[in-house]
Amino acid sequence: MASATAVESSLSLSPFSLLVLARLSASIVALLVLTWALHFKTSFHPTSSSSQEDLIYAVLHPLLMVIGFILISGEAILVHRWLPGSRNLKKSVHLCLQGLALACGIFGIWTKFHSRDGIVANFYSLHSWMGIICVSLFGAQWLMGFLSFWHRGEVRMTRIRILPWHVFLGLYTYGLAVATAETGLLEKLTFLQTNGAVQKRCTESMIVNGMGLGLALLSGMVIFAAVLPKHQMSHSKTVYSSNKLHS
Repeated sequence: MASATAVESSLSLSPFSLLVLARLSASIVALLVLTWALHFKTSFHPTSSSSQEDLIYAVLHPLLMVIGFILISGEAILVHRWLPGSRNLKKSVHLCLQGLALACGIFGIWTKFHSRDGIVANFYSLHSWMGIICVSLFGAQWLMGFLSFWHRGEVRMTRIRILPWHVFLGLYTYGLAVATAETGLLEKLTFLQTNGAVQKRCTESMIVNGMGLGLALLSGMVIFAAVLPKHQMSHSKTVYSSNKLHS
């Protein structure tokens, strides 16, 4: 009986350790994107005749979309699920972080489309289409969350009916954001390698590929932490205490 309890305890994942791993992955991704954007600036020149202003906007795009949009929205999901305190505190912090992420996403798209060629010239790839859809869904999701859960005039039954859709769309949009970033990294790296600006085996290629792997790992941990039952924590503590008593 004691051995079975020990096995169960070892197999049960602590929410605290999951949160630590998620935030560690987010920190690594942030460090990689900062290194890529600030150390390899020459890769972000749209053309040879690009101005300094165009370079600034090109560098701001990955910083805003990865750190501002994906990482902050992921943190908002973790906060709403596992932050200690009252429900109003969780909702207020979640709403503020998601609003900040939405602002970063909108500004990040604006920096990409802020060029002399206009919006239409940049709206041609799968990455750009997914980006527009993702930010639009995110904005609608944020507005729905504000009206349905933050506004106290809403009927309780209405909020209960909308909750599953709010959770599903939130996780779906977050996953779509990560997938959009992956297509952007692949598109950018393929373009650089095709033009001979970057070798297939070099430091910059390793940074971009590492960033893609980090985002994939981070998204899995954030989504898993969001769907992990809250009683898992208390269950793990109970199993651990029981195991100590029997040993």
